[in-house]
Amino acid sequence: MGCQRLTGVLGGEVDGRKRGKSALSWETPAWPMDEWVVHPSEHTALDDILPCVDVATANESLYRSREVTYKLSDIVNNVISGVANSNNPTVPFNQSGPLMPALCNPFNDDLSNRTCASDEVTLTNASQVWKEYECSATAENGLEICRTVGRITPMIYDQMDAAVSVGFALYHYGPFLVQLEDCSFVRETFSSIGHHNCPGLAKYTKWVYAGLTLVSAAVMLSTVFWVIYARERRHRMQGKRSSLYDQARAPPVSTH
Repeated sequence: MGCQRLTGVLGGEVDGRKRGKSALSWETPAWPMDEWVVHPSEHTALDDILPCVDVATANESLYRSREVTYKLSDIVNNVISGVANSNNPTVPFNQSGPLMPALCNPFNDDLSNRTCASDEVTLTNASQVWKEYECSATAENGLEICRTVGRITPMIYDQMDAAVSVGFALYHYGPFLVQLEDCSFVRETFSSIGHHNCPGLAKYTKWVYAGLTLVSAAVMLSTVFWVIYARERRHRMQGKRSSLYDQARAPPVSTH
């Protein structure tokens, strides 16, 4: 909380809240951040700038992002097991070759964290691994038919790659976006700034204020000395003029 207060005029410690508008020139920019971090449920000056949502809404957003990731992973695995790795003759695109590895679903049915199996690919490298199972295909009657060894056609690969990209973004960036949504990330950033930067800012601001005070005092003293010097010079000039005037009026001295 070192940024909330700053030494003011005559070395006294001034509370920014008590001084009101007059304190704006002496408050450091960090004290509203400290106020917002310490009192997150109260209305502060930063509430008008940061559009934060309540914790319940943020948690609901996180839950939905995990739910979508889970369902996307489940759909992709259904395609792998039911289409790509299936030798069912009713699947008409002539797939062949080694079986494709399944996608690691990062969540269980209850959306708790799940550990990947050794034979699964992750959201990070799935697209690169599956690229090796893509065949060269030609279109027949509006359908892609594999002409080389492979388990998926280019069209199926593109759809699976798009699903994995969405799941990867939700899984890796969803928690961070939720932190932005409920401002917890901003709050942590402000706390770090207040802890690491504000003490130095307050100290150097005091130094600047002390330097400006010394400069002001020097200018004031210089002005006083200049006034004194000007008065003394004027008095000397007046005395010199009076002496010359007296000499001019004096009668000439006789030489006899």
